[in-house]
Amino acid sequence: MRSARQAKLLAWASLFWMTLEGALGLLAGIDANSISVLTWAASSAVEGLASAIVIWRFTGRRKLSEHAESRAQRLVAASFFLLTPYFLYEAVDRLINGTRANAAPFAIALTASSILLMPLLGSAKLRLGRRLDSGATAGEGIQNLLCAAQALAALVAVIAAGAGVAWIDPLAALAIAAVAAREGLELWRGEECDCHAVPGLDARADGCNDDCCAGS
Repeated sequence: MRSARQAKLLAWASLFWMTLEGALGLLAGIDANSISVLTWAASSAVEGLASAIVIWRFTGRRKLSEHAESRAQRLVAASFFLLTPYFLYEAVDRLINGTRANAAPFAIALTASSILLMPLLGSAKLRLGRRLDSGATAGEGIQNLLCAAQALAALVAVIAAGAGVAWIDPLAALAIAAVAAREGLELWRGEECDCHAVPGLDARADGCNDDCCAGS
């Protein structure tokens, strides 16, 4: 189960980074007086939760458990629904109140680092998720990609604040919220597949005609 070990290792790396990112992000948001940076930092807690779920899923006997995968997949899907309100709050607040952010170098550097790192982690987890047939791992990877997208929106807001361009970031945040809600719903529905092979270990039965299973 080399792939399972890799998924667990990446989840630990993400958990460490999300803890660090969240703490530094709060400081950066206060420094830049930016609600988008503060919201992005707060959402790190939800992404860290998804990483913890994947660590739980690939620990001990749960590596071989289809039930553990199903449960982890549902839990990660639920974490998407926790993440979505952060994006919505940010978008509505900025549409109503406008941009009051400052182009603080610390906030720019921190969000830029997330834009570079999160797609690498997310892409690796998506590949492992397909290899393991693990919706939980793939869902965590999608959250990493959403984190990068939100970091980009926050970076644009901070840089554009000085130029008086306030409408780009709220629209981007609304789009990201819609994607997060859709991905969470699809991952939740993926639980309904009725394939009995252990994810990542056994081949599915040839007779599995479930559309969801066939698309896994």
